[in-house]
Amino acid sequence: MNTASAKPAVDLLESASSKVKRHVLPLFLIMFIANYIDRVNVGFVSSHLQTDLGIGAAAYGLGSGLFFIGYALFEVPSNVLMQKYGARAWLTRIMGTWGIVAAMMAFVQNETSFYVLRFLLGIAEAGFFPGVVYYFTQWLPQKERGKAIAIFLGGSAFASILSGPITGALLSIRGLGLHGWQWMFLIEGAFSVFLCGVSWMLLKSRISDAHWLSADEQCALQSAIASEQAEREAASGGRHLPTIKLLKDPQIVLFCFMYFSIQLTIYAATFWLPTIIRKMGGLSDFQVGLYNTIPWMIAIVAMYCFALLSARFRFQQAWVAVALVIAACGLFASTTGDAVLSFVAICFSAIGFKAASSLFWPIPQGYLDARVAAGVIALINSVGNLGGFFAPATFGYLQQHTGSVSGGLYGLGVASLIAAVAVFFTRNRRSDRAPSGDAAHAHRSAH
Repeated sequence: MNTASAKPAVDLLESASSKVKRHVLPLFLIMFIANYIDRVNVGFVSSHLQTDLGIGAAAYGLGSGLFFIGYALFEVPSNVLMQKYGARAWLTRIMGTWGIVAAMMAFVQNETSFYVLRFLLGIAEAGFFPGVVYYFTQWLPQKERGKAIAIFLGGSAFASILSGPITGALLSIRGLGLHGWQWMFLIEGAFSVFLCGVSWMLLKSRISDAHWLSADEQCALQSAIASEQAEREAASGGRHLPTIKLLKDPQIVLFCFMYFSIQLTIYAATFWLPTIIRKMGGLSDFQVGLYNTIPWMIAIVAMYCFALLSARFRFQQAWVAVALVIAACGLFASTTGDAVLSFVAICFSAIGFKAASSLFWPIPQGYLDARVAAGVIALINSVGNLGGFFAPATFGYLQQHTGSVSGGLYGLGVASLIAAVAVFFTRNRRSDRAPSGDAAHAHRSAH
């Protein structure tokens, strides 16, 4: 008798889900880390671009932010094409094109080419995160999907830590008439192109193609996913609410504003932290990269502590408000003229804005009807990511025209305080007392 066939259906499903996660999650985590590094590595070369190409702070800030405009404009078309061609093929395409564009950044000549390539990089990366989520929906039952997505999102925290030392080390390379920043773009972009080939070889289009699953495990997985899909379709009645109707709900507008405020601070720190660190003086590119990891390492510990506290003392809005106030205090303190104190203050601020990012998601998840939750969460995420355009662009303008980013830091602090007040006007339709299972996963994520 086939041993696998003798297993109960529940055991078969658990065994199949575990195998899927073992085969897919490590690759997706590495892809996510490469994705994050190619997105933010420009933050480490602002001074090099100014010295070698004459790209000033305002142009650097605008170019850094244009990535998010391209990303936002092409995320929906990318998702449509992914549905047509499948997640495996489309994720491979995304990695290949973003790796090529990331490598082409090595040949930036002036402000115009810098703008164009950053915008193209956003277009190339659009659809990566939804593509991974869609892949999970085709391969994992709902119970296991939330855990997998939480682990995947946790990759952003590790990417924040790894990006500094890796990029800093690559900036020290010289040869063949190329500067260190050119080698950095070439090598990091080439690695993403390499991953494109790996993903094509390792990812499978259908469960039936996975040779590492037994026939019984394939059947158990296919049956569970098909059953859940049928339940979702029956519950939704085939409804699809357009974005304009979603935005008629004041709560959804409030969620969008809050996440936009949080992302403003995160991306301002991401793109301008290396510049703040350089002001301490006497640091090599590698040392700047090492210092850059400190706030994110502190933030990871803080996120875990906040998750434990919010699970024990259940008032989600209050914990988000506390985190945002901490972020605001750190931002205000970072405006001091002393570079070392400014860096310490940013580390303190990181505790707040990264914790607020993960603590925020259980609130809309609790409020939303399951039939529209996916679309609204995508909408909130898209609006929030626009903070990645406004923050670096504004900071660059202030840096070039005032010689300081203090005004921007004050503005971010005020935005955090406004969001801290606004969070108490949000509602949780299920209950404000207990987070849902999805909320628990969000606590552990580093989104």
